[in-house]
Amino acid sequence: MMSGKRLPAPAATSTKPRLSRPCVLIIAVAGVERFAYKGVASNLVTYLTDVVGMSTSAAAKSVSTWSGVTSMLPLVSAVLADSYWDRYSTITASSLLYVVGLIGLTSWQLLHARMPSSSLFFPLYLISIGQGGYNPSLQAFGADQLDIGDDDDGGDEFGSGMTTEEQRSKVKSLFFQWWYFGICSGSLLGNSIMSYVQDTVGWGLGFAIPSAVMAASVGAFCCCTPLYKKRQPRVTGNGKHSRDSVLKALKSLLASFTARKITLPSRDDDDIVCELELQEKPLKAELADEKQEDSMNEATPSVGKIILRLLPIWTMLLMFAVIFQQPMTFFTKQGMLMDHRIGGAFVIPPAMLQGSITVSIILLMPLYDRIIVPLTSLVTGDSKGITVLQRIGVGMVLSIVAMAIAALVEARRLRAALNTGVSGMSIFWLLPQYVLLGVSDVFTVIGMQEFFYTQVPSAMRTVGIALYLSVFGVGSFVGAFLITALEMATARSGGVGHGWFSDDPREAHLDNYYWFLALLSFVSFVVFTHLCKYY
Repeated sequence: MMSGKRLPAPAATSTKPRLSRPCVLIIAVAGVERFAYKGVASNLVTYLTDVVGMSTSAAAKSVSTWSGVTSMLPLVSAVLADSYWDRYSTITASSLLYVVGLIGLTSWQLLHARMPSSSLFFPLYLISIGQGGYNPSLQAFGADQLDIGDDDDGGDEFGSGMTTEEQRSKVKSLFFQWWYFGICSGSLLGNSIMSYVQDTVGWGLGFAIPSAVMAASVGAFCCCTPLYKKRQPRVTGNGKHSRDSVLKALKSLLASFTARKITLPSRDDDDIVCELELQEKPLKAELADEKQEDSMNEATPSVGKIILRLLPIWTMLLMFAVIFQQPMTFFTKQGMLMDHRIGGAFVIPPAMLQGSITVSIILLMPLYDRIIVPLTSLVTGDSKGITVLQRIGVGMVLSIVAMAIAALVEARRLRAALNTGVSGMSIFWLLPQYVLLGVSDVFTVIGMQEFFYTQVPSAMRTVGIALYLSVFGVGSFVGAFLITALEMATARSGGVGHGWFSDDPREAHLDNYYWFLALLSFVSFVVFTHLCKYY
């Protein structure tokens, strides 16, 4: 009896939220993937203009479109992963496509003199397909490793004290913050190391290194398979995978055009299906009252109602996603037009400045938990300082300020180019706009990850991650559309060249484009704050 009374004591000391070893391992794998992706994407606009020979606007639209497709594909793979496959199998299969795409890109660079330019996009979009299944499944799979007792049988790593809703929220927030810390660390190394290698050593090695690193991370992930807690896909009564449900889903999809109703199988309960009722609902649409009969007592919400409920917030975040694309496109091109030498000898690759975004994130994240949260909690009374939606809103404001600063810097560069014919401004004039975007990421991007993950049922967590990623996918398409529309409009008014996006640095007016983005983002923020009152 005495030993039974002493058993809760260790649990009391373990109530501090912490991550399991599989979670830490998956975060490290995600960081390596970001190194490989950023090693290609961060300097891609330079590659398209200097090696492939595209114009600035064409390269920017190509990068935005490619990034948009990469971010949109998780919407398709997430539904398949949550309904018909298991997340582990999705990760392993998509990672192989990912590696093959990277190897194909490296091969294209080595043979590009004998290859048509259009063929470059085959390996690039193969990378998109691989990443479309890899990223959302990996993040949801990492969250599955949390022993917080909300989705599975739970484990006792955190003790009985970790069963309350507040403690669940804390450990989930901890996972998403460290997840973002891991991918930012990988992004920092990819931006800084690979852009330097590509600009100074060569593009062949610059693409080969990400390929090798990504292949090694996939091997490490597979070798640690026994450590993972895996969910099994839904099975039928005879033990076989429910392949017939795919046909039923397709038939339901066709019927949705008339009946406006889609059904998806749930992997958590054989007798439960989530109905997508694609009808217009108010923002405060009530959740379904249907209950799971076997293992859960809480209501199973309608998937369609949840998505429609999230859609207004999702839409208002699109302009933040457009701004999010600027460092990989016009910020990098802006830096190419400035003096990026140190001491007259060392040349800084313009894409390397993207690393300042991740440095800002890495430095601010510990301060956020230790300083910002305690201070704001004194005012708000919330243990997390501010709500998730408030956190997203703060980042949106900072992104608007970053675009305003970028416009002012570009106007100064343009005046210097008009007066002297060249711009003698140092590339470090761009640092404030990069740093502010990094700070805004800590607020908005982490908030978006937590928001979309927690607002969907446990059986749809991959879909939640895909919704978050789709913001950046659609935002990339919106950015490409804005470039095309403004290019046509300003070229007609100016009569020559590409208007605001002219390849001539003395004729370009990126400052006007930045002001335009700041205005649209401000409008989105105003509507966002209004929607939050009713959410």
